[in-house]
Amino acid sequence: MPRTRIRPAVAVAVALLSAALTACGDAGGLRGAGPTETAISPARLWPDLTPASSPAWDYDDGESELMKGIKAPGDDLHRVDPVAVVRAEISQHPDAYTGTKAPYYETARRMADCGKGAAKGRCPVLRPYYRDLTGDGRDDLTLGFRLLPGNQTAVRVYTFESGRLVRVMSNDDAVTGVELAGRSVIIHSPSDIASYEYRFQWTWDPDQHVMLLTHDEMLRVGDRKGGKHPSAAPSAARSPSPSLSPSLSPSPSPSGR
Repeated sequence: MPRTRIRPAVAVAVALLSAALTACGDAGGLRGAGPTETAISPARLWPDLTPASSPAWDYDDGESELMKGIKAPGDDLHRVDPVAVVRAEISQHPDAYTGTKAPYYETARRMADCGKGAAKGRCPVLRPYYRDLTGDGRDDLTLGFRLLPGNQTAVRVYTFESGRLVRVMSNDDAVTGVELAGRSVIIHSPSDIASYEYRFQWTWDPDQHVMLLTHDEMLRVGDRKGGKHPSAAPSAARSPSPSLSPSLSPSPSPSGR
């Protein structure tokens, strides 16, 4: 074959290879991120201050409660009636639910509307969600119910221990969303400050055998006119321990059956 016909083909191949290498360099090459701020170590204040020996507030943390009268074959939480669990809590805490002077008397009154099950009609019990949060290989129960009157939601986690149903997490507050992630329950609550929300993370502790409040923070969530969540009002006073919650069902991302 004449050499004059080989040269154009080689030139095209070299051009294509060069373009491919150039494209790879553009896509994966290193780029400067600009100047980096100098790291500053934490400055310890008041080193001679006598350390506190006890907490200033009761965080309602690290407490569990046996739910009396709730059983299930094989300790299978899927066979437990969520409505019966909420009725057990109401009966064990009459000060919060019994009588018109109780803060959540309307919740107890509406339990009569739960004949067809959770999340039906005016029943305050929300759809149950099931996931292994304690790491024992069995599903635990994450349950929410509306605290009425008011616009709060109770969020609870239950597990079976030696044939007994135990509540291992309890949080009541104004709620805009709930998520399950790993061994944690993450609760989103409205803030008075525009574009911010409170976020509380409860995580299972295998030593304490309860879920502990491991993160309590305020985070920016974007610009919102007026700074108020449309569906849930914040608690009258934000305390270090949120207790007794509002009205949004948990996110559908957890496995629910």
